[in-house]
Amino acid sequence: MLDATNRSGGTATASPRAAATELTASDAPRTRAGFTAAPAVVVAVAAPLGFTARCTRVLLSPWSRLSLLMVLLAAAASCVLAFEPQKMLTHGWPPQLGGATAAVVFAVTYGLCTVAFVPRPLLNLAAGALFGSQLGTGTALAGTVLGAGIAFGLGRVLGQDALRPLLRGRWLKAADGQLSRHGFRSMMAARLFPGVPFWAANYCAAVSRMRWAPYLLATALGSVPNTAAYVVAGARASRPTSPAFLIAMGFIAVPAVAGAVVAWRKRHHLRGDDQADGGAERAG
Repeated sequence: MLDATNRSGGTATASPRAAATELTASDAPRTRAGFTAAPAVVVAVAAPLGFTARCTRVLLSPWSRLSLLMVLLAAAASCVLAFEPQKMLTHGWPPQLGGATAAVVFAVTYGLCTVAFVPRPLLNLAAGALFGSQLGTGTALAGTVLGAGIAFGLGRVLGQDALRPLLRGRWLKAADGQLSRHGFRSMMAARLFPGVPFWAANYCAAVSRMRWAPYLLATALGSVPNTAAYVVAGARASRPTSPAFLIAMGFIAVPAVAGAVVAWRKRHHLRGDDQADGGAERAG
């Protein structure tokens, strides 16, 4: 306790705040002139990252992940070239598999083959030849959704961060805006009309800001007509003059023509949207 003598000769107790101030001032370092020096500022220096942390940062960088995606796709394409899944059309399915097991294995194989750039029409024809019209259609649709989901996930996790900064061209910006703002409608059109390759639509959607639910739902619904047409054609390929085969071929040809017309008209809309965006940027 610090005591101070008042004028009447008694003692008075100093307040805690005054005592703390006095102690602080007395403890502070003083210069030669008697002035109190300012307290030293402690600066924390970040320790350098270790070797493991640096390697982890490099491996998880956007371009490293994109390189990993390229390696995976190249390996998948090489496996397709080595094993030639198109032999299913001529050699049939392994005899030890049958019924529901064969359908499940085929659906998984179908999905993996679409990720590896195998054309879906070939797989749809094989589904019809192996399982008939009804079971073949269901199996092919399951494989379509599975393959689309795998490709979308790979592109979203491994490629989106590296590729989005590269979307600077007029057509690229227009396509990205269309997929991001109108995901379900855009993907439905891409699945209904066979003008856009299946793998290209998958990875373009993955790079955009499209959500999972609209993407998978539009894929499942939009792939029904084209998939069913090819499956029926594969199931009736032994009778090319049958009505079912001819109708299936019509369903294959009509969407192709319609897709070309829609793409031609959509080109003007994309150009108009791009001009509008350019005008807005100049005004800003």
